[in-house]
Amino acid sequence: MFEGVLKKILNHPEKVDLEEIAFLLSDSRVDEKLFALADEVRQKYMGKDVYLRGIIEFSNYCRNDCLYCGIRASNRNVKRYRMKADEIIHRARVIYQMGVKTIVLQSGEDLFYDEESIAYVIKEIKKMKVAVTLSIGERTYEEYRYWKESGADRYLMRHETADEQIYEKMHPGDSLQNRIEHLRKLKQLGYEIGAGSMVGLPGQNDYSLAKDVLFVYELDADMVGIGPFIPHPNTPLSNFKGGDLQKTLKLIALTRLFLPDSNIPATTALGTIHPSGRQLALKCGANVIMPNFTPSPYRAQYVLYPGKICIFEKDTACGECTKQLIKSAGYFVSNSLGYRKKIATE
Repeated sequence: MFEGVLKKILNHPEKVDLEEIAFLLSDSRVDEKLFALADEVRQKYMGKDVYLRGIIEFSNYCRNDCLYCGIRASNRNVKRYRMKADEIIHRARVIYQMGVKTIVLQSGEDLFYDEESIAYVIKEIKKMKVAVTLSIGERTYEEYRYWKESGADRYLMRHETADEQIYEKMHPGDSLQNRIEHLRKLKQLGYEIGAGSMVGLPGQNDYSLAKDVLFVYELDADMVGIGPFIPHPNTPLSNFKGGDLQKTLKLIALTRLFLPDSNIPATTALGTIHPSGRQLALKCGANVIMPNFTPSPYRAQYVLYPGKICIFEKDTACGECTKQLIKSAGYFVSNSLGYRKKIATE
């Protein structure tokens, strides 16, 4: 039966329902076939190239209190920091000099950085002829517009779960519908948009995860980041079980089948729960890795979850290390800016 569902996804994804996706997620007999098919589709549309995105985590202040997050507003054990604009720009130049063509500016939802200060950083970094991705949470439509006009190319805003009830439990005072509206606004403004989810959140099941797959398909997300839930000791979810490697890989593979030309990262969280987690993700349909270039001492303070890899190494080590990881998995490091190729619908 599962081969029929896989064929349906490839030929008529718009006709696949939640029950069929949940069935694939629940049955381990499909795993080998699913992973091989996802890699085949990825190579057909994307080749064996892997895009690098260099992350700068420039502030760990956050106004939100998401239940799973280590930098949530009410966590008093976090040593907070904010990088100055010139520090961020200098670090972007270091990343560029290492041959990475996308700079990801990531932070908590920190309103200290206003419209003009973010625009200044974008404009300075764009002089390096790189792509700029923002991952700074929900802001106003006018700010999104201004930053796009200033040169920003992409905006990452993970939805974390497309199950409405779980979303509202995890995000006090927020709603899934609000998050969707922000993603749609960003898309209207011409950004490449990134959504994405966690696997293993409390209350989640295969049906909930199936909603994530259909959500990013219907959104036509240009990027989809999928990683396991890792409980942080200073959050309300500290005693819950973390997400499963195999289930996360299955969600990546299914997302690749539904979105054959989208960019899908092999996330750091996967590398945290398994020493070969990112290599396995590359073999299951992922085509992006996001090395962390946050400078010391800040990088050890941006702790969304415990045990995060690569935070105590030299703060430029991730570049070469990631390139070796890609090559060891049998793929190639791309030198392009890594835009979505949009070839599946042509």
